[in-house]
Amino acid sequence: MATLPSFEDVLAARERLAGRVLPTPVLRVPALDALAGAELYLKCENLQRVGAFKARGAMNAVLSLPEERRERGVVTFSSGNHGQAVALAARELGIPAWVAMPSDAPTVKVDAVRALGAEVVFAGKTSADRYAEAVRIAERTGAVIVPPFDDSHVIAGQGTATLELLEAHPDVDTVVVPVGGGGLLAGACLVAAALGKGTRVVAVEPASANALQKSLERGERTRVEPGPTIADGLRPVEVGELNFQIAKRHVAHAIVVDDVEIERAVVRLLLSGKVLVEPSGGAALAAALERKIPGEPKKIGVLLSGGNVAPSVLTKLIEKHAGG
Repeated sequence: MATLPSFEDVLAARERLAGRVLPTPVLRVPALDALAGAELYLKCENLQRVGAFKARGAMNAVLSLPEERRERGVVTFSSGNHGQAVALAARELGIPAWVAMPSDAPTVKVDAVRALGAEVVFAGKTSADRYAEAVRIAERTGAVIVPPFDDSHVIAGQGTATLELLEAHPDVDTVVVPVGGGGLLAGACLVAAALGKGTRVVAVEPASANALQKSLERGERTRVEPGPTIADGLRPVEVGELNFQIAKRHVAHAIVVDDVEIERAVVRLLLSGKVLVEPSGGAALAAALERKIPGEPKKIGVLLSGGNVAPSVLTKLIEKHAGG
């Protein structure tokens, strides 16, 4: 197993990323506080470059490569946002990029990757399909694989989002994080543990794709067969190895939300806060609004992880849930 990243790696990532990613705002929406029964501090990574927190980890990983390796280009495997993030980093550094994406990836995400100059290669519908294609591309071109979550530099980069949140609001007692592969979660754990304020980290997954919850229950990384969910960015077959090693030490609770709860959260945030998130980006908020977070937290930091949602999906959600 690769070396686990540390809080010092997160601090180094912040320096490396200065001027390349955005220090995103933390918003307050009183109407949502009332629903949650707590003060919510919404970390708006939906306003990050490429519309998602993934810009942090991908940029840090690419910038950390030795120049002689970096110039050969980079390749990744992604359902969307990480692909955009790697494409952005490659464009800024003037190197080629390839992204292996699922054949059923949302059109809005495919178009965004291509617009950033990367070559999209469709590869089945599973993460295994995409990874195999990325390996083939790397072998053929000499490009370096930039994993979407199970990577020390990626985790450290993602941790800068929680670092910004807790430095601005040190009295937050609970940070709620959506979980797919676990990069954002692992970074949050490193920061919360190091700052020593007793801040809890709570992980949130779709009910049909709860790989982390099952892994923590069994004490070992556990593969699942993810079911359908509107949160398409949160359905890996398993969490990353590095991510799990960090999570099992620091995560206070792993909870699940269903699609209806996620949908309601997206619409409530849009109508009450005028803030747009994709379903995956609204999962943590759903847990807060449904009062699923154990321990009666008073000040909750919520990571809104992304905002890349297809207009057709958004229209359906508004029509379904705008009445409440």
